Amino acid sequence: MTASSPGTSVPGEEALPHPDATASGATASGATASGQELADLLRRCARGDEAAFAELYDATSRRLFGLVLRIVRDHAMSEEVTQEVYLDIWRTSTRFDPSRGSALSWMMTIAHRTAVDRVRSSEAARRRDDTHAATNQDIDFDATAEAAQASLEAQRVRRALATLTDAQRSAVELAYLGGYTHTEVATLLGLPLGTAKTRIRDGLIRLRDTMGVPA
Repeated sequence: MTASSPGTSVPGEEALPHPDATASGATASGATASGQELADLLRRCARGDEAAFAELYDATSRRLFGLVLRIVRDHAMSEEVTQEVYLDIWRTSTRFDPSRGSALSWMMTIAHRTAVDRVRSSEAARRRDDTHAATNQDIDFDATAEAAQASLEAQRVRRALATLTDAQRSAVELAYLGGYTHTEVATLLGLPLGTAKTRIRDGLIRLRDTMGVPA
């Protein structure tokens, strides 16, 4: 499965190089590039190297699109989100710091954050539609109470997630929003398996304490 290519430009914004552009020595789509190679490509992107961006897209688009699809669960919307992800990567490539993690982990974090934001935005729009419908028709009281309770619970979870460290939140969201196994979380974040498990465990303990859930 291949994600759609990011557009060549965004209205009112700088042009984005098209990833289908031919690059000398470009990595074949879906091929595995080493962490050092990806870091080098990001550094070249930071200098405005469009050929490097094409190589970076070819080397990572399947993995990033797969992550987005698992969170968004809609193919067409996932293609749009993936386009946003690569636009963000191109624009913010100067911020990549190899001392803080791998290039793939940095990119996956952007993809995960963008996908989660889109899901939350869609849920908010759906709630607005539901609210509008509720004001224009009679709704069974039990159904209304159940929807309100679910909304309150979702708000509690979001507030609790905000109390986690960035490292804990990334691991917990990948495991429980993205549906990844501990081993997959470790791979996506470029961490040893034991470290990923510790972050997930500590994050869940903190969530439990924040939400007042009995141990």
